[in-house]
Amino acid sequence: MRKLAIEVLLLAATGICAQAQQWEFGGLGGGSFLNDVTATAPSGSGKAGFQTGGVFGVFLGQNMTNHIGGEIRYEYFQTGLELKNGSASTTWAGQGHAIHYDLLFHTAPKPSGMEIFVAVGGGMKVFRGTGPEIANQPLSQFGYFTKTQALKPMADVGAGVRFPISKRLFLRIEVRDFITAFPTAVLTPPAIVKYGSLLNDIVPMAGLSLAF
Repeated sequence: MRKLAIEVLLLAATGICAQAQQWEFGGLGGGSFLNDVTATAPSGSGKAGFQTGGVFGVFLGQNMTNHIGGEIRYEYFQTGLELKNGSASTTWAGQGHAIHYDLLFHTAPKPSGMEIFVAVGGGMKVFRGTGPEIANQPLSQFGYFTKTQALKPMADVGAGVRFPISKRLFLRIEVRDFITAFPTAVLTPPAIVKYGSLLNDIVPMAGLSLAF
């Protein structure tokens, strides 16, 4: 009798866990807005950084409890490199790739079905220079564009809302901040130039997801 009771309790617990662990797969698109860093040289100062560009991503998530979930995500960034000095500027083709895992903390669904969530996590981001090599690059006194790549540790934070479209289909709107060190292997300062160290990539995105 005791053995039967234990088996019933185990089955009930398994059923509860199965209900809580809802999976979700989706895709997102948006824009990437990075800050410039100061390029300090003996002759003056300029700006080094990345152009505004498009972002596309996918994610696979799991709701582990009613208020806590987790996601593994990938994003592709189409963001060119840029040097500026006053009104003068020069650009070069570039891109980025990020993979990371985030914890999500969300409210219970409202009567409308809307959920509000905050996210915090980390992973890695690859910066790549993809343009053609230039013999005489403008503004080279502040930096050099290189056809190479740099892998940087990344932290990210963000917040968003999720709306049900149907029982299993959801609309999602969010804003993330992807935080990394500046990739000096891709946009390289001359020996006498110093760059600022931190990049904040503010990324608003919207997309659809399917629960299963």
